[in-house]
Amino acid sequence: MLKNSIYKSIGFVLICAAYTACKLPEVAQRSENKQVPLNFAGSVDTLNSSHVKWSEFFKDQYLVNLIDTALKNNQELNITLQEIEIARNEIRIKKGELLPGVNYKLGAGIEKVGRYTSSGAGDASTDITPGREVPDPLADYNFGLQASWEADIWHKLRNGKQAAVNRYLSTVEGKHFVISNLIAEIANSYYELLAQDNELEIVRKNIDLQNNALELMKVQKQATRVTELAVRKFEAEVLNSKSLEFEIQQKVTETENRINLLLGRYPQEIARDKGKFADLVPPVVQAGIPAQLLSNRPDIKKAEFELTAAKLDVKIAKAQFYPSLGISANLGFQAFNPAYLIRIPESLAYSLAGDLVGPLINRNGIKAEYLNANARQLQAVYNYERSILTGYLEVANQLSGISNLQKSYELKAKQVQALTQSIEISNDLFKSARADYFEVLMTQRDALQSRLELIETKKQQLNAVVNIYRALGGGWN
Repeated sequence: MLKNSIYKSIGFVLICAAYTACKLPEVAQRSENKQVPLNFAGSVDTLNSSHVKWSEFFKDQYLVNLIDTALKNNQELNITLQEIEIARNEIRIKKGELLPGVNYKLGAGIEKVGRYTSSGAGDASTDITPGREVPDPLADYNFGLQASWEADIWHKLRNGKQAAVNRYLSTVEGKHFVISNLIAEIANSYYELLAQDNELEIVRKNIDLQNNALELMKVQKQATRVTELAVRKFEAEVLNSKSLEFEIQQKVTETENRINLLLGRYPQEIARDKGKFADLVPPVVQAGIPAQLLSNRPDIKKAEFELTAAKLDVKIAKAQFYPSLGISANLGFQAFNPAYLIRIPESLAYSLAGDLVGPLINRNGIKAEYLNANARQLQAVYNYERSILTGYLEVANQLSGISNLQKSYELKAKQVQALTQSIEISNDLFKSARADYFEVLMTQRDALQSRLELIETKKQQLNAVVNIYRALGGGWN
């Protein structure tokens, strides 16, 4: 009867364990959407500029040298490299959990038990040699090996290792993403610096032009052809241009220091060809097809690896509902006297045990972790889809920008040419008394503004090419 009761109890426990393991909480499931439009603006050309190495994409050797220095010294990139090392070590940790853990043990101790206890009474009846009992107090010396291992029945540990591998691959893509952004940021800042150099040169030339006009106004005043008002107006314009010169100089300093920060060094002059900016021609960029973004852009690949790891985390959390099988073993020698410690078989001690452990009551913590893992998986799905959408829109915006900026630059170049000619015309008309000083002043002001706008448009063209190169996933390879 007693045996039947024990068997029934064991059977009841096993049935409850199986029921609780199979009855999992309901969770929302969603598959990621990888579909993207078939082309960019109707183009079906599969040539893609992202496959071009950055050292070949950028033709300016000064810029290439700056990027090369940044890839060696940039602090953010070095921080990312350490994140990769941490992720690589996490794989080793997870791989170690799959193997049995073996430890060595070396111990010594002493114990005094009460005589009128089960332990004390048992010791008193044991003779080591005729007429001699177990020593009191009792010493204990031991050494040996201990081993423990969890049988990965539900692939919980293997999924954990695979999740760590995917997170490692995610950090590698994160490094690629940092490199791509770093190269783009240096190139954009470099072109901004060249533009500011040209703005500074134009403003200084304009100051000389305005000084000549001011001297002309002074002569005309002495001839009573203009009043003091005209002289003061031109003086004010000269002072305004000189103020603008110092503002641009400050921008040059800040841009140089921003580049120095990216290069991981203290402030110093950035080597560059200041007179080359006007002759720069933005390279032609091949956008390829949108499907190529899935394999070219590091941020999309990073999000994909994170999604895979999140799916594995759900399986790991699900396995917590099932019983786990643990096996432990000990092998060594134990005696109360060192002289007896290595006697075989008397001092040999060993054990072997197996445990089947599973949740039965109060599974709220496991359930909450399972629901959290599923929620994180959904977050990873949305983040992956957002990365794809962001990549497509960035490329589409930059393609449109390149086209519109080219048209804008052509029109502004004609505007600059017309206004430059109008300066000479206005001066001639003023000398022949057919135009007043205000027309001369406004013509010079408009000409300066148009030249600055032309430089800004050129810079935007170059930046758009850099940005689409980054948006296509170029720069890291």
